Amino acid sequence: MTAVRPPRERAPTWPGYADLLGRAATTGRGPDGIELERLRSFGEQAAADGTTLRGLVVQHLSQARAVWPAGTVEGERALAAVQLAVEALCEGYERAQRLAVRREESARREFVDDLLYGRGDPVRLVERAERFGLRLSHAHAHAVAAAEGPVRYAEGDSVPRRVEGAVTGRFGERRILLTTKGGRMVCIAPGDQRQVLAYFAEQAHAATGGGRASVGRPHPGAGGVVHSYEEALQALDLADRLDLEDPVLHAADLLVYPVLMRDSRAMAELVRATLGPLLKARGGPGPYLETLTAYFDAGCVTSRAARHLSLSVRALTYRLQRIHELTGSDPTDPRHRYPLRTAVIGARILRWPEQKVWTKAQRDGGHQIGVR
Repeated sequence: MTAVRPPRERAPTWPGYADLLGRAATTGRGPDGIELERLRSFGEQAAADGTTLRGLVVQHLSQARAVWPAGTVEGERALAAVQLAVEALCEGYERAQRLAVRREESARREFVDDLLYGRGDPVRLVERAERFGLRLSHAHAHAVAAAEGPVRYAEGDSVPRRVEGAVTGRFGERRILLTTKGGRMVCIAPGDQRQVLAYFAEQAHAATGGGRASVGRPHPGAGGVVHSYEEALQALDLADRLDLEDPVLHAADLLVYPVLMRDSRAMAELVRATLGPLLKARGGPGPYLETLTAYFDAGCVTSRAARHLSLSVRALTYRLQRIHELTGSDPTDPRHRYPLRTAVIGARILRWPEQKVWTKAQRDGGHQIGVR
């Protein structure tokens, strides 16, 4: 919210109010358009000065009562004038409140964009953060959680409101910022309050009907929020590429994948060299990649992998033998497992073979890998 002054004990009265009432009682003529707009402006200024709406209404009703011509036609005319005047005052007051809300929403959205994208003056960003309940000094670490569902969410949608209500209802303010960005729900909390982010992820999963949430690691300062946010997004992307089933992911548990992909050219070359021969298989490499994934995920236990794929052990064993024949790498040989498993992980992240990866000619030509 924009800065609001403390409530005033005594509300002011519009300067022309007594004349307006007297004229209405005498002539029956109520406030004209100019007077009504002046009353709205007066109500707007009263709101900015910290006057409560209740105080403003009571003050003007008290003034009307002091000059009320009881039991006469003039009294009815004065009552009508009071009604119009009070309505105009309240309209002006509410107009000021709506403007304050719009300004607050705009300032909040601009702050969230600057914070999550790392834009603007860092010192100024720290100052602005205090207004929204965050302490972004280097001494304070923050972590970011992001959640996505079947549809894109925007500020004010029912699902984000429900999640925010659950989180703030349990933890209060606690220097937490909940917002939306890129169609996802986002929660920023102090790094030492992991229970907040865990609860946010739990509520988001439930509210989105089984959506997925991710939690970045805590990092200090304003730049740390950007880093944690990027980790959370990267975790969601990896979960999509690797078909991870966990409803809540933690970037700290997935650090091996960014390490593996740090040299994406080398990874693409490993995928091409190790798994490329599977392109010659009847039906393509898909079934064999699925077999390798299930086999490695099952701890290289053939019977367990076969049950996961709804295959007989004999059929699974045949596939493993066929992989050995095509690639020259034996999945059952411990010496071959690590490069094979690494290549399978790389293929899933690079979305191979649907998406082309580096060949020697492409590498020499300087083309980029098509990695999101």
